[in-house]
Amino acid sequence: MVRPASKTQEPVRPASAMPSPRTWAVIAAACAGQFLVVLDVSVVNVALPSMRADLALSPTGLQWVLNAYSIAFAGFMLLGGRAADMFGRKRMFLVGLSLFTAASVAGGLAQEGWQLLAARGAQGLGAAVLAPATLTIITAAVPPGPARTRAIATWAAVGAAGGAAGGLVGGVLTDLLSWRWVLLINVPVGVLVLAAAVVWLTESRTGKSRRLDLPGAVLATGGLAAVAYGIVQTEESGWGEAVTLLPLLGGLALLGAFLAVEARAKAPLMPLKVFRSRAVSAANVAMLVTGSAAFAMWFFMTVYAQNVLGYTPLEAGLALIPSSVSVIVGSKLAPPLMARGGARNVAVLGALIAATGFGWQSAMDANGEYLTAIAGPGVLMMAGIGLVATPLASLATSGAAPDDAGLVSGLINTSRTMGGALGLAILSTVAASRSGGATDPESLTAGYALAFRTGTGVLLAAAVLMLLWLPRPAADRA
Repeated sequence: MVRPASKTQEPVRPASAMPSPRTWAVIAAACAGQFLVVLDVSVVNVALPSMRADLALSPTGLQWVLNAYSIAFAGFMLLGGRAADMFGRKRMFLVGLSLFTAASVAGGLAQEGWQLLAARGAQGLGAAVLAPATLTIITAAVPPGPARTRAIATWAAVGAAGGAAGGLVGGVLTDLLSWRWVLLINVPVGVLVLAAAVVWLTESRTGKSRRLDLPGAVLATGGLAAVAYGIVQTEESGWGEAVTLLPLLGGLALLGAFLAVEARAKAPLMPLKVFRSRAVSAANVAMLVTGSAAFAMWFFMTVYAQNVLGYTPLEAGLALIPSSVSVIVGSKLAPPLMARGGARNVAVLGALIAATGFGWQSAMDANGEYLTAIAGPGVLMMAGIGLVATPLASLATSGAAPDDAGLVSGLINTSRTMGGALGLAILSTVAASRSGGATDPESLTAGYALAFRTGTGVLLAAAVLMLLWLPRPAADRA
């Protein structure tokens, strides 16, 4: 039986303790929250054409349906992680899930484009509070060792499944009901998870100062949003125009100010000392780089299936089922492979497998067959990403002091989501530059193919980075 944590310190368990049924119930509740927030990164993909037609969204506005969520998610996640440490992991889990669920109602009922974008931003804020608590709840409930590695693998697999299932769930709901239900479906699920969390989760926190670094969170979010906006503007204006350069330079200045504030703050949002740990710093950079390719993959596979191959939203979702399964399989295979070869080697192997799939996908054409144009490369891409996620999350959290557990959990989620937001903006620009604004299947395919070739290079670079920087197997703590 898991003993409830005190309100001032973590529960103490022997390292050899095996998770009890109650502990697995805690893990299940935390994973359900993680599934929801990751699902909403990708669930809207197949519904984008319907949203555009119904709310008269511009192409840029359509992209911000994705980015409004992911940037708010990434920008405030560090704040969410620190809040979980200070005010309680269970409390922040409930607050974040409540905000996320309420924003889902607002988005599903939106009548104007700006209302949808505002609701997506609020969803991202709720997700930023919720997501760090999910991983911290798990690491607090399960002692270090093989049991924790399996629990983190389950968390990673569920998160990956959320991203992977987005296409299928979105396709089914858009075809059978309407695009609004890709958001409204969160409401009954959120209510059920809230009820389970109230019953099963126990409170824990570090008991330290309740001071939060709100200026740091605002600077980080503003910087990310400005950089992403500048990148998106390159599709219409190019890199040398003021409408592109000003937000890019302004965003970089805000991010620089964020680092300066963190270096001097008494209670920084992101204490720079955490990056003294090689495991933490290397794992987060690797997660950011691999996340930039993984998130964009779902977007481009979905629009390729619908805009080029003529699939319906439901057919596009069904087409991605093998990829959805493979990312779960990859995540669950990671722990036994880590026990044999070490976290670093498994992460490098996963990046190479994913790069192989991206390279295969870049050979796509406008008349592609399902097995060779979607299923085969999709399985390789997502199996590789699944193998990458578990060792990186394990390395990042194993390098954290107990007082920084929520912070580091938020940081690894931030890296993945921030990488996804920036990666989508960059690769969309790459694709648009190749297609030249044309909308015929051949031009669109050429643009998507170039995006996948670029993603191949990104993943190969990530493999080299991990091989050189991540701790060697003898130093792995997972």
